[in-house]
Amino acid sequence: MHRNDLDEPPVKAKPDIDLEELFEVHPEFQTDSHIYVHCHFKSGLDEVLIRIWMTTFLVDQNSSARSKLVHIENITYAPHWTLVPTNYHYSFLLIFESLPKSCAVFDLIEDIPQPGGFVINDISRNKKDVYHIDLPME
Repeated sequence: MHRNDLDEPPVKAKPDIDLEELFEVHPEFQTDSHIYVHCHFKSGLDEVLIRIWMTTFLVDQNSSARSKLVHIENITYAPHWTLVPTNYHYSFLLIFESLPKSCAVFDLIEDIPQPGGFVINDISRNKKDVYHIDLPME
């Protein structure tokens, strides 16, 4: 989505997420069983607008269990937009509920009622439940 397509001013890009700072503000995230997904995105020759929908989930490929999105950092929830400047490496953090302990592989799915939702398949589970995902440009 380009800047001339929005109804209100977007939120401007901020620096990368500092987990230490996040844990100070939300200490419950430090000792929990949440799943942390760091999303990385590079804008192209134009500035772009991005956002995340509340209907973004982690889905266990084995059991189809869904993990709900519980917190975001450095991105806005739909219907608001975040402006990513031209040729900019942008990162944001998504925090989800835990998946079943038996989960070995899961998918990240932005389930939205319009074109443009993303799907990242076949994410292998690790012991820390911290992931770094590169999001494709539309």
